[in-house]
Amino acid sequence: MPPHTISNETWRYLLLAIVVLGSLAALTLLAPLAQDINYHAFADTRMFLGVPSFLNVVSNLPFLIVGVLGLNFCLNSAPAPSRHAWIVLFIGLGLVSVGSAYYHWNPHSDSLVWDRLPMTVGFMSLFAALIGEFLDQRIGQRLLWPAVLIGLGSVLHWHWTDDLRLYAWVQFVPLLVMLILLLLFKSRYTHSWMLVVALGWYVLAKFAEALDGAILNATAGIVSGHTLKHLLAAAGAYSIYLMLRRRRYQPDDGS
Repeated sequence: MPPHTISNETWRYLLLAIVVLGSLAALTLLAPLAQDINYHAFADTRMFLGVPSFLNVVSNLPFLIVGVLGLNFCLNSAPAPSRHAWIVLFIGLGLVSVGSAYYHWNPHSDSLVWDRLPMTVGFMSLFAALIGEFLDQRIGQRLLWPAVLIGLGSVLHWHWTDDLRLYAWVQFVPLLVMLILLLLFKSRYTHSWMLVVALGWYVLAKFAEALDGAILNATAGIVSGHTLKHLLAAAGAYSIYLMLRRRRYQPDDGS
């Protein structure tokens, strides 16, 4: 290798570090991001069987189903490099079901804390799992609990300061890291393409969330965008579960 030449592998790691650490540092350059006061005004607040915002509450059930399925699989399957992180991910998904249902029963900023806390567990455990499987198992294991604590801390920081910057980073940077890993690094397992499917479901979920009332009107009151968001996001989580069930180890061919 010529002097002062940076290898292709080094560039890939450098890019990943810039995305993760550079974006975190860039938060300090942004103005504090306050919670939108209209966030809790959902389009569908209809009560059924005594449950307020019934569809927004019960549409969280798929998260619990996927969480139980995934946790059962991870606890009973053969060990994998990021097994602990995947276990934490599916525990987080199960708790998302409870936290989000609790929030939608009575939407306000205090109950929103319990919705967002388990979501950050899911995002950050996914981040640690992917680092462990695409880069280095030991790094992924060491990152897991610090990453989860950062995620939880981002929600508490927002709750105490009304500043969403760190929470936004926790929600979106792991997904960006996922794309970089898929494009520039090789997984040790087959079916990693299903991560793209999961990401696609999540992107659709965010669009549905933004079009909450418009979707309710377009469907003649059948389903709101936020209810659809829950179902689409759960489909993304289910895609990850299917990936773990179907994948097979692929040895490094040395290329």
